[in-house]
Amino acid sequence: MPEAPTILNPVTAPAPTDQAELLALLTLRFTPGLGPLRIEALRRHFGRAEAALAAPLTRLREVPGLDTKTVSAIGSPAPAEQARTELERARRARVRLLGRGLDGYPPALEALSDPPAVLWARGPEADDLAELRAVPRSVGIVGTRGASPHALSLTRTLAGELAHAGVVVVSGLARGVDTAAHQGAVDAGGVSLAVLGSAVDVIYPRENAPLARQLTLLSEYPLGTGPNKPHFPMRNRLIAALSAGVLVVEGERKSGSLITATHALDCGRTVFAVPGRAGDPRASGPHALIRDGAVLTESAGDILAELGWAQAASPPLPDLPPEQESVLRALSAPATLDDLHAATGLALPELQTALVMLQLQGLAQEVGGRWAR
Repeated sequence: MPEAPTILNPVTAPAPTDQAELLALLTLRFTPGLGPLRIEALRRHFGRAEAALAAPLTRLREVPGLDTKTVSAIGSPAPAEQARTELERARRARVRLLGRGLDGYPPALEALSDPPAVLWARGPEADDLAELRAVPRSVGIVGTRGASPHALSLTRTLAGELAHAGVVVVSGLARGVDTAAHQGAVDAGGVSLAVLGSAVDVIYPRENAPLARQLTLLSEYPLGTGPNKPHFPMRNRLIAALSAGVLVVEGERKSGSLITATHALDCGRTVFAVPGRAGDPRASGPHALIRDGAVLTESAGDILAELGWAQAASPPLPDLPPEQESVLRALSAPATLDDLHAATGLALPELQTALVMLQLQGLAQEVGGRWAR
């Protein structure tokens, strides 16, 4: 039985919006038989959700794809009351509701065939999600929950470097790679967006509640909705659409990470993959993606270059002995001991001593046989 999720306290205030149309969209969202595609069909047919709710049955029957039972449910009192209650709950919880077609709704989601009619947003950047344009300056990072120590360390490094370059890091707040991606971005002082398979006021897994308070949270599920297995594949499509590219760090061939990569391709996004050890099942997914044309990725620079984004200026090097400075300069990208030996010309004992001193100062780390800043 899954562990009890954590309920978050309010962290941000809602922004004003077109309340009448938002209430109408929310009412349609709670109407039985209506999903994102049917709600959008109604909105397009009548011009606004408000007009759809006020339309007579004869007009509603003109909308393609609606059965008699669903048409009869449109405009009934129960969904309208549920919508009013949800708006009040969101106001008290300081959660912002974003309606498709209204200010604040992220345009990047229009890359999907079925963008949610309503989104629930919470956190420090909840009022700025409209900045996620059709091609947003954001990167999704996904991978297995049971990631290797190497993958977790590399994910934190990559996310931190992307955040340093002004890129929003998007992930799903799950254990493993997702958590490492969010943490790496936050530690670098950047912005990270978590797309949830639960409501924004229900954090799962519960140990991520402190981390969640530092993130912007997004969900297509009403307040109080707990984690549900079918929700997680659904949220993967949002991660893909909200990102200019999706990086898969570790994951098996039939995993949620590969589902996210598929959604990314469907949305016209770029797929990146980190190569792993031959024979490791967790590397099978990235290797399959690379064989199919994904961009082989070893550093944030690979992602920034592929997407045509400028890298942030590197911080100045600290005052170091010549051997250590030479090694640190050679670590502009992850490198093996042999790579560093060739790049610096240092004898192996000197090189190893310099690496140990850089490691003790927190300036370098060894990850899976490679050294990196």
